[in-house]
Amino acid sequence: MEKRPLTTPLVILLVALGIAVVIVGGVLAYKAEQARLAALRAFAASMGWTFEPRRNTRHDDEHRHFSPFQRGTNRYAFNTMSGPIEIDGRAFHARMGDFHYQVTRSNGKTTHTSHYRFSYLILQTPFGDRTDLRVRREGVLDKVAGAMGFDDIDFESAEFSRKFHVQSRDKRFAYDLITPDMMEFLLSGLPGAIELERGEFLLTDGVSRWNPEHYPPMLTWAVGFFERWPRHLLHERAAQEGGTS
Repeated sequence: MEKRPLTTPLVILLVALGIAVVIVGGVLAYKAEQARLAALRAFAASMGWTFEPRRNTRHDDEHRHFSPFQRGTNRYAFNTMSGPIEIDGRAFHARMGDFHYQVTRSNGKTTHTSHYRFSYLILQTPFGDRTDLRVRREGVLDKVAGAMGFDDIDFESAEFSRKFHVQSRDKRFAYDLITPDMMEFLLSGLPGAIELERGEFLLTDGVSRWNPEHYPPMLTWAVGFFERWPRHLLHERAAQEGGTS
């Protein structure tokens, strides 16, 4: 059966419906983003922190030692909340918010730019810049690398070593920090990946934006991580940095 061409009124109706869907979608997205901003602002205020929704294009330079902030181009932080927090009697400085980067791909004929946004938590620790550690869920590529001899740090717990990829230039520090209690804490739920580098701690999955209600639990999790540091290790780090124990 021969297909009949669409009539002009029907074409106009379909175009109008398409435009209406785009407009409604844009309005709903704007309202959702405004609600998110209000929730983040309220959380920052409850912590006594500052809130800055504007773009910070210096963020990737300030934290260049963290690989998630070095992807793609047009990198900037936004919705930044920052302020002090005390953990186990020690002063930390917290920064939480969103980060954007973009990647442009070309197949020789067409070019497409993808935008990526994810949330993060950074804590400036009182332990100086001598501590480094990376912990994340074990992936398929990690297993392949391990089979080729490029293994990470293994622990007495086979379950923990099977589920987590741990790296540090100081293996003694990693073994001292990741006690059975810390292993249990990490096994109970690691919300992303963690990095310790140059006196800073990073928690992020590098992929997703947290909903406003997820920010407090992420901060609580980070506090729990530092509260589980063995006392002798805290004293040792403080002594190395000339601080108090």
